[in-house]
Amino acid sequence: MSPLPRRAHAASRVRRGFARAVDAALEGTVVLSFSRVGSVVRSRLHGWADPVALSGAGCRVVVTGASSGLGYATASTLLAAGAEVLATARDEAKAERTRAALADACGPETVRRLDVGVLDLDRLSSVEAFADALLAEGRPIDALVHNAGALLPEREITVDGLERTYQVHVAAPFLLTARLLPRLAAGRVVTVTSGGMYAAKPVAALVDSPDRYRPLVAYARAKRAQVTLTAEWQRRLGGEGPTFHVAHPGWADTPGLAVSLPGFRRAVGPLLRDAGEGADTIVWLALADEPAAQPGRLWHDRRPRAAHRLPVTRPDPGEADALWRRLCRDTGVDPLAPA
Repeated sequence: MSPLPRRAHAASRVRRGFARAVDAALEGTVVLSFSRVGSVVRSRLHGWADPVALSGAGCRVVVTGASSGLGYATASTLLAAGAEVLATARDEAKAERTRAALADACGPETVRRLDVGVLDLDRLSSVEAFADALLAEGRPIDALVHNAGALLPEREITVDGLERTYQVHVAAPFLLTARLLPRLAAGRVVTVTSGGMYAAKPVAALVDSPDRYRPLVAYARAKRAQVTLTAEWQRRLGGEGPTFHVAHPGWADTPGLAVSLPGFRRAVGPLLRDAGEGADTIVWLALADEPAAQPGRLWHDRRPRAAHRLPVTRPDPGEADALWRRLCRDTGVDPLAPA
C-alpha cells in the first residue's frame, strides 16, 4: 500500500474512533444523549443520510398511533421515502383527519401509497378486527411499527378486564404481532419505547400495576416490558420470521408530552427534539439494512444500546418467560403453539 492510501486509512480510523468516543460520552450523560444535542451531534459525527433518502420503494409499513406526534412524523417520513404506509388511529374521524393531514404535508402524489385504518388498542376486539382485515388481503407487511401509547393519570380497566396502560402498550401490541406473523414472515417489528423504562425492573406480576397506581411507574413498567418482549420474540422465533427491534426516540416534543408532562416540557424546553428527530431511528429501523444484523436489540440514535443502566433493573431468572406466559393468557393467543 502506498503512503497516501495508508495515511487516508489511518485518518479514517482516527475519525471513527473519535466518533465512537464522543457517542459514548454523550450516552453516559443521559441528558445530552436523550436531548436534541445527542441527535444533532451524532448525525454529524456519523454522517447520517437523511431518512427520506432511505429506499422505501416497494415496502409496506403499518404505523400505529399515527394521528399525531412520533407516529405522524414516522408515517410522513416513510411516505417521503417512497414507502406504502397504513396509518392507524383510534376512530374513523381521527383516521380521516390523519389521511388529510398526511396528504397535505407530503403532497397529493402520496395518496396512492397511503391508507388509514381504525385500531383502538383499548379493545382487543378492535385489534382482532384490524388483523383479520390485513390477513384477508393476503399481502405481505414489510414492517410493523408499534408506536401508539399514552401516559394515563388514573388506573383504568378496559372492557377486556385489563389495566389500560398495560393493555395499550403491551398486551394489544403482542396480540397484533401474533396475529400478523403470517404476513410479517420476512419483515420487521419495531416497537417505540421510552427512556422511562430505564427506571423499571421487569416483573411480570407488576406489569399491570396491581399495587398503588402511579402514572410514571405504570408507564415505565409497560415500556420495560416492551424491551423485554422484543428480545423474547427474537429468541423464541430464532430467526424464523420477522426481526424484532425496539427504538428509544429520545426526548421529543409531542402533543402527548405537552399533555402528560407539562412541567418536564417547560423545564427541558429547547433541548427537546422535534418529532422528526425523534422518529429518525424508528424510520431507520424500518427501512435500513444495518439493523437486520443485530435483531432483538434496543436502539437509540441508530446505535444499539444497553437495555439496562442500573444493575437493580436487571431481571430475575424466569421473568421474561413469565411475562410471555402472562400475555398468552391475557390475550388468549399463543403465537408459537401448533396451529
